[in-house]
Amino acid sequence: MKIDKSIFEFEWDKGNIGKNKKHKVKDQEAEEVFFDSKKVTFKDEVHTTQREKRFRILGKTKKERLLFIVFTKRGKKIRIISARDINKKEVYLYEEKTHTVKI
Repeated sequence: MKIDKSIFEFEWDKGNIGKNKKHKVKDQEAEEVFFDSKKVTFKDEVHTTQREKRFRILGKTKKERLLFIVFTKRGKKIRIISARDINKKEVYLYEEKTHTVKI
């Protein structure tokens, strides 16, 4: 899936703002992943409903932190549902899809 570069407006409200503090991820840091030129994006088939399609993205922040993010698109906005550090399996997936090796 490609992210439409014209969208890049994020929806933050009391339902999701600051929600990822438990994972030590700031809202602005989570947004940075969408600008990673090597990000990996795919559908979240498990949590997608007829009402709302969900997606997952693996990518790096400006400080090279690898994050796993679940999000949805609402009109022309991206709503981040959750963000956390990626696990070992997801690191492998990111490296495989981007042809990079983390040293």
